[in-house]
Amino acid sequence: MILTLNLDVLFSIYNDSLKYDHYHRLLNKYLAICFVPLNHQKFNKMNFLNNKITVHDLVELGKKRHEEYINAKPFPSGYFDDLFNPEVLRTIISEFPEIGKAKEDIRYENPNEQKLATKGEYRFGPVTREFVHFLNSQPFLEFLQNLTGIKETLIPDPYFEGGGFHEIKPGGYLKMHVDFHKHKLTKLDRRLNILVYLNEDWKEEYGGHFELWEKDMSKCVTKILPSFNRLAMFSTTDFSWHGLPDPLTCPPDRSRRSIALYFYTNGRPEGEVNMGDKARITTTFATRSGQDSGKMKIFNSMVNFANDILPPIVVKTIKKFRNT
Repeated sequence: MILTLNLDVLFSIYNDSLKYDHYHRLLNKYLAICFVPLNHQKFNKMNFLNNKITVHDLVELGKKRHEEYINAKPFPSGYFDDLFNPEVLRTIISEFPEIGKAKEDIRYENPNEQKLATKGEYRFGPVTREFVHFLNSQPFLEFLQNLTGIKETLIPDPYFEGGGFHEIKPGGYLKMHVDFHKHKLTKLDRRLNILVYLNEDWKEEYGGHFELWEKDMSKCVTKILPSFNRLAMFSTTDFSWHGLPDPLTCPPDRSRRSIALYFYTNGRPEGEVNMGDKARITTTFATRSGQDSGKMKIFNSMVNFANDILPPIVVKTIKKFRNT
């Protein structure tokens, strides 16, 4: 009989059952069989933050950590641990797809990168979708605005261009690079990257550190381990060299997983990008002196030459076919 009930009525009964522990346990078991697990329904209450942190606390945290962020070396950056509800993240891990099986998925396989990524929202489960929408919401944007001090209004990307689920398997890597500057659809300026790591019990010896290098690519200044419930972020410019350049050394049954989101503004300060690169829609890679292969250097010389001489529409088409 309960199957014929309207869902609003059903969850009203569920909420009432909280007063009576025995009935609550019975109904919880029944709903777990018949419907989406109740922990999904619980997360619809938007309890995405750690239970010790309110939305107001989040906004204030951005103000509190502002000076630390803007003065970080080698460029404005930082990370936060245990900011989010760990049960939400564990549910997202359970929703994490087998990337590479769907036609929308992207496989990067070249001397610069060996990694997998999803495209848009197509592969998000229900809790993942609600979570990333929270990351694109007003309170979280206020937190980012306060933290970074970016004066132009931050704008989220509903298309998740280059973002979404990212995964690197054993032996994979992402060489040092700076990101594209212009969103290819909205034409907005890319200003900020955030990464939410989903790797429980991740050990130092697994590698996969997120590295930030000097703007002249002379040395690594900061390494961030991709630990579970760690939020890393940095401001993107022509000089924000970053990556995980060494092959991943985790066990064969593990992989490095994350959610990536990027934020934009309409215009940016002079000096953040080279004059000739303001409209760039492609990623620029760089070799580490004495550490990366000659093959990578030759590959990037060819890519850079093509970017310089070919019309943007042709470059965009080549990029599309290369990353499928």
